[in-house]
Amino acid sequence: MVKTAKPAKPESSGLAIGLNKGFIVTRREMAPKPSHMKGRNSKRNMLVKEVIREVVGYAPYERRMLELIKIGSASTFKRSLKLAKRRLGTHKRGKKKRDEMSEAVSA
Repeated sequence: MVKTAKPAKPESSGLAIGLNKGFIVTRREMAPKPSHMKGRNSKRNMLVKEVIREVVGYAPYERRMLELIKIGSASTFKRSLKLAKRRLGTHKRGKKKRDEMSEAVSA
């Protein structure tokens, strides 16, 4: 998950109405929050995940996805996404898992 900075608010107009209403103040540059670091991969984290994947292997639904991707047709590629979506809950997570599984097939 990649978090991006919010776009800067436009300067206040000094008026009490309108889109940019409000008192005119000078903006301060805030330090980045530690919570924005969550989810970033470190070298150690990546190594641990890789070792676990080697030792434990794939879940049954992941093995099924691998089989569908190995077939190679467009319909089975789509079917693997549908399977991942059903198991993981969201379209975005499903796409990420499908990409991960296709990397495993190609490797």
